[in-house]
Amino acid sequence: MQHYFCIMDLMLVLLILGIFFGFFVQTITGFAGALVALPFLLFVMPLVEAVCYISIFYSISTPVYFYREWKNMDKLLLRKLLVTSVIGLIIGSIILVFGQPTILKKALGLFIIFFVLNTLINKNPKQLSSNIQFVLGIFGGFFSGVFSTGGPLYAIIIRNETNDVKVFRATMFGILGVVSIMRISVLIAEGALTTIELHNSLYVLPFFVAALYLGKKAYLKLDEKILRKLILSLLFISGIILIVKN
Repeated sequence: MQHYFCIMDLMLVLLILGIFFGFFVQTITGFAGALVALPFLLFVMPLVEAVCYISIFYSISTPVYFYREWKNMDKLLLRKLLVTSVIGLIIGSIILVFGQPTILKKALGLFIIFFVLNTLINKNPKQLSSNIQFVLGIFGGFFSGVFSTGGPLYAIIIRNETNDVKVFRATMFGILGVVSIMRISVLIAEGALTTIELHNSLYVLPFFVAALYLGKKAYLKLDEKILRKLILSLLFISGIILIVKN
C-alpha cells in the first residue's frame, strides 16, 4: 500500500511539473506546451493517458487564450486549418488507441529540423503553396491526435503566412485550442479519457493557472526578435526530441 502511494505521489509531482512548464512555455510562444510536458508525463504514464491530461489543460486554457488574443488571430487562416485538422485528428486519435507509429514521429522530427535550418540559411524562403499547407494541416491534426505534438507543423504554416509575432502567437493559440477541444471529444468517445484523469487534474489546476499568469508576464517583457529566435529554437529542439524519444 505504501509503495502504491509513493508511485501516486511521483505521478502527481511529475504531472504538475510537466503541465506547469509546458503551459508556461506555451503562453510565451503560442506552442510547444505538449512537447515540453510529454517527457515529464511519459516517465510515469502511458502515451494515451499523457495525451488525455494535456488535452484537458489545453481545453481549459482555450477560452482564456481566445478572450485575450482574439483580436490578433488570423481568422481566415484559422478556418482553413480547422478544415484540414479535423481529417487528420480523427485518423490520428484512432491510431493513438490502437497503435503508436514511431517511424512517423521521427519523420516529423526530421522535417521540422530541415525547416528550421532552411529558415536560418535562406533569408528569403519561398512561400508554401496552398497544396502544401493543406497537407501540413492534415498532418498537424494527425500528430495532434496521435502524440499531441501537431504544434510545430501549425507553427511552420502560420510562420510562413506572417512575420508578426503577435499574429503568429494568437493564431497558434486558436488552432491548438480548437484542436484540443475536438481531441477531447474523440478521446471520450473512444473511452480513453476517464474520471480518474479529471480527478487528478484538480490537484494540478492551481499550478496550471500560475503557469498561464507567469507565462503572460514573461511574454510582455520579451523583445520580438528574441521571441522569434525562441520560436525557432523550440522548433529545432522539438524536432530532436521527436527523433530521439520513443
